[in-house]
Amino acid sequence: MASPTKLIFLPGAAGSPDFWRPVSDLLVHPAKRALLGWPGFDGVPRDPGISSLSDLVRIATDQMDQPCALIAQSMGGVIAVSAALERPELLTHIVLAVTSGGIDMSDAEDWRGSFWKANPQAPSWFADYLEDLSARIPSIEAPALLLWGDEDPLSPISVGRRLEALLPHSRLQVLQGGRHDLVVKLAPQVARLIGEHLGAAA
Repeated sequence: MASPTKLIFLPGAAGSPDFWRPVSDLLVHPAKRALLGWPGFDGVPRDPGISSLSDLVRIATDQMDQPCALIAQSMGGVIAVSAALERPELLTHIVLAVTSGGIDMSDAEDWRGSFWKANPQAPSWFADYLEDLSARIPSIEAPALLLWGDEDPLSPISVGRRLEALLPHSRLQVLQGGRHDLVVKLAPQVARLIGEHLGAAA
């Protein structure tokens, strides 16, 4: 199996390029890092050319210029799955944490109300994405690690199980006590699991 030479970290609705930094700093792997941020979110300058989720997918695919792993949280997972479908030839691994991944989320708590209250300046189009990628997800051949918490109302374990069933080479790892912020709160454990998934010690 190919090893990634680049790790691309995608944040969720917070949009900050620093979201994944604690995990990236703990992760022992020789690949270069790209910690992405979303224009218009959490202090990242707006870009008039970014007006839809497909534009964020383009930001991700533009970074896929060599064998790479996509590592994504929450809404970033939707972007990662879309990017994986567009550039499968360069994807070696994918990690999805507490995300919909582009599948039905009707059994999850609606996150949008609290998100807009906390982020009134965020672009309004971000929460309007409704495309269902379920029919296309089984074509993703890269090994997938799915990280879920057992106390997350925004993305319950049932969503992770559905993604595990759709992704042909996937493993669901449930973190005890994990909530929607498990990437931050459980960074050492998350880094270790990602390192094992990528084939390196963390």
